[in-house]
Amino acid sequence: MQALARDERGLSESVQWAVLWPLLMLVTLGIIQAGIFLHGRNVAQRAATAAVDAARGSYGSAADAEQLGATIAGAGGLRNISVRVLRSGTTVTADVSGYSPMIFDLDLGRINETATAPIERVTQP
Repeated sequence: MQALARDERGLSESVQWAVLWPLLMLVTLGIIQAGIFLHGRNVAQRAATAAVDAARGSYGSAADAEQLGATIAGAGGLRNISVRVLRSGTTVTADVSGYSPMIFDLDLGRINETATAPIERVTQP
């Protein structure tokens, strides 16, 4: 009778682990995916900021800034990158968009970041 009780207790623990193991794996993969997504967001923001910095100078151009933003975003792991730099009379705006790598691709990896800064101008003191 005692041997039977011991075997049932072992079976109960096995069932608990069979239920908990997939849940623990999903939580772990979710944390990893959140970290990858946040990294992609930071890369896109840095690419937008660098593009604005390149275009806002006296000799900066929108084409050079777009190329710089795309290079930084690509080096950071983003895919399908689109960089648009608009240089108006007083401000520069850079819009960087792309896809962050996803473990489970549910089309949630789209990232859009924008940076704006004034154009540097020489003024009389």
